[in-house]
Amino acid sequence: MNTINLASAWATLPGNTSHITQTAAQTATQTTSGTSYPIDIWGLLIALAMVMVASGLSWLMHLGIGKTLLWSACRALVQLCAMGFIMGYVIKSGNPWLVLALVAVMLVAAVQITLSRAKGVPKGLAGPVLLTLVITMLLMISMVTELVVRPHPWYAPQLVVPLTGMLLGNTVSALAVGLSRFYESMKERRDEVDTLLALGATRWEAARPSVISSIRLGLLPTTASLASSGIVTIPGMMAGQVIAGGDPLNAAKYQFVILASIAALTLLADTLIMVMVYRTCFTADDQYRDKPVVERGKKR
Repeated sequence: MNTINLASAWATLPGNTSHITQTAAQTATQTTSGTSYPIDIWGLLIALAMVMVASGLSWLMHLGIGKTLLWSACRALVQLCAMGFIMGYVIKSGNPWLVLALVAVMLVAAVQITLSRAKGVPKGLAGPVLLTLVITMLLMISMVTELVVRPHPWYAPQLVVPLTGMLLGNTVSALAVGLSRFYESMKERRDEVDTLLALGATRWEAARPSVISSIRLGLLPTTASLASSGIVTIPGMMAGQVIAGGDPLNAAKYQFVILASIAALTLLADTLIMVMVYRTCFTADDQYRDKPVVERGKKR
Protein backbone atom coordinates (compact mmCIF):
# COMPACT_ATOMS: atom_id res chain seq x y z
CA MET A 1 0.00 0.00 0.00
CA ASN A 2 1.37 3.42 -0.97
CA THR A 3 1.45 6.03 1.77
CA ILE A 4 2.42 9.65 1.91
CA ASN A 5 4.49 10.38 4.98
CA LEU A 6 6.48 13.39 6.09
CA ALA A 7 9.44 11.24 7.02
CA SER A 8 9.62 9.91 3.48
CA ALA A 9 10.31 13.40 2.20
CA TRP A 10 13.89 12.70 3.21
CA ALA A 11 14.00 9.70 0.89
CA THR A 12 14.07 11.58 -2.39
CA LEU A 13 17.41 12.65 -3.81
CA PRO A 14 17.98 14.76 -6.93
CA GLY A 15 17.33 12.64 -9.99
CA ASN A 16 14.89 10.32 -8.26
CA THR A 17 11.72 9.80 -10.32
CA SER A 18 9.41 9.20 -7.35
CA HIS A 19 8.40 12.86 -6.95
CA ILE A 20 4.74 13.64 -6.57
CA THR A 21 3.04 16.96 -7.17
CA GLN A 22 4.63 19.65 -5.02
CA THR A 23 2.72 22.46 -3.37
CA ALA A 24 3.83 25.69 -1.75
CA ALA A 25 2.98 24.22 1.63
CA GLN A 26 5.05 21.04 1.53
CA THR A 27 7.23 18.74 -0.55
CA ALA A 28 6.25 15.09 -0.06
CA THR A 29 7.33 11.80 -1.53
CA GLN A 30 5.16 8.81 -2.20
CA THR A 31 6.69 5.75 -0.60
CA THR A 32 6.67 2.47 -2.46
CA SER A 33 8.79 0.23 -0.29
CA GLY A 34 6.39 -0.51 2.54
CA THR A 35 3.81 0.62 5.04
CA SER A 36 4.41 2.91 7.99
CA TYR A 37 3.55 1.75 11.49
CA PRO A 38 2.10 4.55 13.63
CA ILE A 39 2.46 4.41 17.42
CA ASP A 40 -0.67 4.88 19.52
CA ILE A 41 -1.00 6.12 23.09
CA TRP A 42 -0.59 2.61 24.49
CA GLY A 43 2.75 2.28 22.73
CA LEU A 44 3.95 5.48 24.36
CA LEU A 45 2.77 4.33 27.78
CA ILE A 46 4.57 1.00 27.40
CA ALA A 47 7.77 2.80 26.41
CA LEU A 48 7.41 5.03 29.47
CA ALA A 49 6.77 1.97 31.62
CA MET A 50 10.11 0.51 30.49
CA VAL A 51 11.83 3.64 31.79
CA MET A 52 9.91 3.30 35.06
CA VAL A 53 11.18 -0.25 35.43
CA ALA A 54 14.74 0.94 34.85
CA SER A 55 14.16 3.71 37.38
CA GLY A 56 12.90 1.18 39.91
CA LEU A 57 15.99 -0.94 39.32
CA SER A 58 18.13 2.10 39.96
CA TRP A 59 16.28 2.67 43.24
CA LEU A 60 16.81 -0.93 44.35
CA MET A 61 20.52 -0.73 43.57
CA HIS A 62 20.84 2.72 45.21
CA LEU A 63 22.36 4.23 42.06
CA GLY A 64 20.80 7.60 42.70
CA ILE A 65 19.75 8.24 39.10
CA GLY A 66 16.22 6.83 39.11
CA LYS A 67 14.39 10.13 39.55
CA THR A 68 16.61 11.87 37.01
CA LEU A 69 16.04 9.12 34.47
CA LEU A 70 12.27 9.13 34.92
CA TRP A 71 12.03 12.93 34.86
CA SER A 72 14.20 13.13 31.76
CA ALA A 73 12.04 10.57 29.98
CA CYS A 74 8.82 12.41 30.84
CA ARG A 75 10.31 15.72 29.75
CA ALA A 76 11.54 14.19 26.50
CA LEU A 77 8.08 12.79 25.75
CA VAL A 78 6.43 16.17 26.31
CA GLN A 79 9.07 18.06 24.35
CA LEU A 80 9.04 15.66 21.41
CA CYS A 81 5.26 15.63 21.16
CA ALA A 82 5.18 19.43 21.39
CA MET A 83 7.79 19.70 18.65
CA GLY A 84 5.77 17.26 16.57
CA PHE A 85 2.70 19.48 16.78
CA ILE A 86 4.74 22.60 16.06
CA MET A 87 6.49 21.05 13.08
CA GLY A 88 3.17 19.82 11.74
CA TYR A 89 1.76 23.34 11.88
CA VAL A 90 4.87 24.88 10.30
CA ILE A 91 4.90 22.31 7.50
CA LYS A 92 1.23 22.83 6.72
CA SER A 93 1.57 26.60 6.74
CA GLY A 94 4.45 26.61 4.29
CA ASN A 95 5.50 30.03 5.63
CA PRO A 96 9.28 30.65 5.38
CA TRP A 97 9.15 33.14 8.27
CA LEU A 98 7.73 30.48 10.57
CA VAL A 99 10.54 28.15 9.52
CA LEU A 100 13.16 30.80 10.29
CA ALA A 101 11.49 31.65 13.59
CA LEU A 102 11.50 28.00 14.67
CA VAL A 103 15.16 27.64 13.70
CA ALA A 104 15.97 30.80 15.70
CA VAL A 105 14.25 29.41 18.79
CA MET A 106 16.19 26.17 18.41
CA LEU A 107 19.47 28.10 18.18
CA VAL A 108 18.74 30.08 21.35
CA ALA A 109 17.79 26.90 23.20
CA ALA A 110 20.98 25.25 21.94
CA VAL A 111 23.08 28.03 23.50
CA GLN A 112 21.43 27.52 26.88
CA ILE A 113 21.86 23.75 26.72
CA THR A 114 25.51 24.06 25.67
CA LEU A 115 26.38 26.33 28.58
CA SER A 116 24.45 24.19 31.06
CA ARG A 117 26.32 21.07 29.99
CA ALA A 118 29.78 22.61 29.83
CA LYS A 119 31.66 22.46 33.13
CA GLY A 120 34.13 25.00 34.45
CA VAL A 121 33.49 27.65 31.81
CA PRO A 122 33.43 31.38 32.61
CA LYS A 123 30.32 33.49 32.48
CA GLY A 124 29.62 35.52 29.38
CA LEU A 125 30.14 32.84 26.73
CA ALA A 126 26.57 33.01 25.44
CA GLY A 127 27.57 35.47 22.71
CA PRO A 128 30.50 33.45 21.32
CA VAL A 129 28.51 30.21 21.46
CA LEU A 130 25.53 31.77 19.68
CA LEU A 131 27.77 33.31 17.02
CA THR A 132 29.50 29.97 16.50
CA LEU A 133 26.21 28.11 16.12
CA VAL A 134 24.71 30.71 13.76
CA ILE A 135 27.75 30.81 11.46
CA THR A 136 28.31 27.07 11.29
CA MET A 137 24.64 26.10 11.09
CA LEU A 138 23.80 28.58 8.34
CA LEU A 139 26.83 27.47 6.34
CA MET A 140 26.14 23.76 6.70
CA ILE A 141 22.37 23.90 6.19
CA SER A 142 22.82 26.10 3.13
CA MET A 143 25.28 23.64 1.62
CA VAL A 144 23.15 20.57 2.33
CA THR A 145 19.85 22.05 1.19
CA GLU A 146 21.04 24.08 -1.78
CA LEU A 147 23.88 21.93 -3.12
CA VAL A 148 22.95 18.37 -2.11
CA VAL A 149 19.17 18.03 -1.79
CA ARG A 150 17.94 21.16 -3.61
CA PRO A 151 14.31 21.09 -2.36
CA HIS A 152 11.44 23.13 -3.73
CA PRO A 153 10.74 25.49 -2.12
CA TRP A 154 14.22 26.19 -0.75
CA TYR A 155 12.91 26.52 2.80
CA ALA A 156 11.04 23.18 2.73
CA PRO A 157 10.12 22.82 6.44
CA GLN A 158 10.11 19.01 6.45
CA LEU A 159 13.77 19.17 5.42
CA VAL A 160 15.17 22.29 7.07
CA VAL A 161 13.69 21.85 10.57
CA PRO A 162 14.66 18.20 11.16
CA LEU A 163 18.07 18.82 9.60
CA THR A 164 18.63 21.75 11.94
CA GLY A 165 17.62 19.64 14.91
CA MET A 166 19.97 16.79 14.06
CA LEU A 167 22.94 19.04 13.37
CA LEU A 168 22.31 21.17 16.46
CA GLY A 169 22.01 18.14 18.72
CA ASN A 170 25.43 16.85 17.76
CA THR A 171 27.04 20.28 17.70
CA VAL A 172 25.76 21.15 21.18
CA SER A 173 27.29 17.99 22.61
CA ALA A 174 30.60 18.59 20.83
CA LEU A 175 30.81 22.21 21.99
CA ALA A 176 29.98 21.34 25.59
CA VAL A 177 32.61 18.60 25.67
CA GLY A 178 35.18 20.75 23.89
CA LEU A 179 34.72 23.77 26.17
CA SER A 180 34.84 21.64 29.31
CA ARG A 181 37.97 19.87 28.16
CA PHE A 182 39.72 23.09 27.13
CA TYR A 183 39.37 24.85 30.47
CA GLU A 184 40.18 21.66 32.37
CA SER A 185 43.30 21.15 30.26
CA MET A 186 44.44 24.75 30.76
CA LYS A 187 44.23 24.30 34.54
CA GLU A 188 46.16 21.04 34.35
CA ARG A 189 48.85 22.69 32.19
CA ARG A 190 49.17 25.87 34.26
CA ASP A 191 52.88 25.44 34.99
CA GLU A 192 53.60 24.50 31.40
CA VAL A 193 51.65 27.50 30.11
CA ASP A 194 53.50 29.88 32.45
CA THR A 195 56.81 28.44 31.28
CA LEU A 196 55.93 28.82 27.62
CA LEU A 197 54.84 32.42 28.15
CA ALA A 198 58.04 33.17 30.07
CA LEU A 199 60.07 31.80 27.16
CA GLY A 200 58.34 34.16 24.75
CA ALA A 201 55.51 32.04 23.42
CA THR A 202 52.33 33.78 22.31
CA ARG A 203 48.99 33.14 23.96
CA TRP A 204 47.95 30.94 21.04
CA GLU A 205 51.15 28.88 21.19
CA ALA A 206 50.68 28.34 24.93
CA ALA A 207 47.02 27.35 24.57
CA ARG A 208 47.40 25.29 21.38
CA PRO A 209 47.88 21.83 23.04
CA SER A 210 44.68 22.35 25.05
CA VAL A 211 42.82 23.53 21.96
CA ILE A 212 43.89 20.46 19.99
CA SER A 213 42.96 18.03 22.77
CA SER A 214 39.51 19.61 23.19
CA ILE A 215 38.74 19.47 19.46
CA ARG A 216 39.85 15.85 19.27
CA LEU A 217 37.69 14.90 22.24
CA GLY A 218 34.68 16.66 20.73
CA LEU A 219 35.15 14.76 17.47
CA LEU A 220 35.42 11.30 19.03
CA PRO A 221 31.66 10.47 19.01
CA THR A 222 31.34 11.66 15.40
CA THR A 223 34.28 9.65 14.11
CA ALA A 224 33.03 6.59 16.00
CA SER A 225 29.60 6.95 14.37
CA LEU A 226 31.14 7.29 10.92
CA ALA A 227 33.28 4.20 11.42
CA SER A 228 30.48 1.97 12.75
CA SER A 229 27.52 3.12 10.64
CA GLY A 230 26.14 0.48 8.32
CA ILE A 231 28.09 -2.39 9.89
CA VAL A 232 27.59 -2.18 13.64
CA THR A 233 24.69 0.26 13.76
CA ILE A 234 21.86 1.57 11.60
CA PRO A 235 21.69 5.26 12.57
CA GLY A 236 18.46 6.79 13.78
CA MET A 237 17.51 8.78 10.71
CA MET A 238 18.03 5.86 8.34
CA ALA A 239 16.15 3.50 10.64
CA GLY A 240 13.31 6.01 11.01
CA GLN A 241 12.88 6.37 7.25
CA VAL A 242 12.84 2.62 6.71
CA ILE A 243 10.31 2.10 9.51
CA ALA A 244 8.19 4.87 7.97
CA GLY A 245 8.15 3.02 4.66
CA GLY A 246 10.94 4.85 2.84
CA ASP A 247 13.33 3.27 0.36
CA PRO A 248 16.31 1.80 2.32
CA LEU A 249 18.90 2.81 -0.28
CA ASN A 250 17.73 6.43 -0.36
CA ALA A 251 17.61 6.38 3.44
CA ALA A 252 21.23 5.22 3.48
CA LYS A 253 22.24 8.05 1.14
CA TYR A 254 20.55 10.63 3.31
CA GLN A 255 22.13 9.16 6.42
CA PHE A 256 25.58 9.47 4.91
CA VAL A 257 24.93 13.11 3.98
CA ILE A 258 23.88 13.80 7.58
CA LEU A 259 26.90 12.03 9.07
CA ALA A 260 29.28 13.85 6.74
CA SER A 261 27.62 17.17 7.61
CA ILE A 262 27.85 16.44 11.34
CA ALA A 263 31.56 15.61 11.03
CA ALA A 264 32.34 18.80 9.13
CA LEU A 265 30.11 20.91 11.36
CA THR A 266 31.58 19.54 14.58
CA LEU A 267 35.14 20.24 13.51
CA LEU A 268 34.26 23.71 12.22
CA ALA A 269 32.24 24.67 15.31
CA ASP A 270 34.83 23.39 17.79
CA THR A 271 37.63 25.17 15.96
CA LEU A 272 35.72 28.44 15.76
CA ILE A 273 34.70 28.47 19.43
CA MET A 274 38.27 27.67 20.52
CA VAL A 275 39.63 30.58 18.48
CA MET A 276 37.07 32.84 20.14
CA VAL A 277 37.55 31.75 23.77
CA TYR A 278 41.18 30.76 24.28
CA ARG A 279 42.05 34.39 25.11
CA THR A 280 39.82 34.22 28.19
CA CYS A 281 42.61 32.32 29.95
CA PHE A 282 45.07 35.19 29.56
CA THR A 283 45.40 38.79 30.68
CA ALA A 284 46.11 41.69 28.35
CA ASP A 285 49.77 41.38 29.42
CA ASP A 286 49.97 37.76 28.20
CA GLN A 287 49.83 36.23 31.66
CA TYR A 288 47.85 33.13 32.58
CA ARG A 289 44.62 33.72 34.50
CA ASP A 290 43.59 31.43 37.35
CA LYS A 291 39.97 32.29 36.61
CA PRO A 292 39.08 32.79 32.93
CA VAL A 293 37.25 36.03 32.18
CA VAL A 294 35.28 37.08 29.13
CA GLU A 295 36.22 40.70 28.47
CA ARG A 296 33.95 42.98 26.50
CA GLY A 297 34.82 46.09 24.56
CA LYS A 298 38.56 45.60 24.99
CA LYS A 299 41.30 44.34 22.77
CA ARG A 300 42.74 41.22 24.27
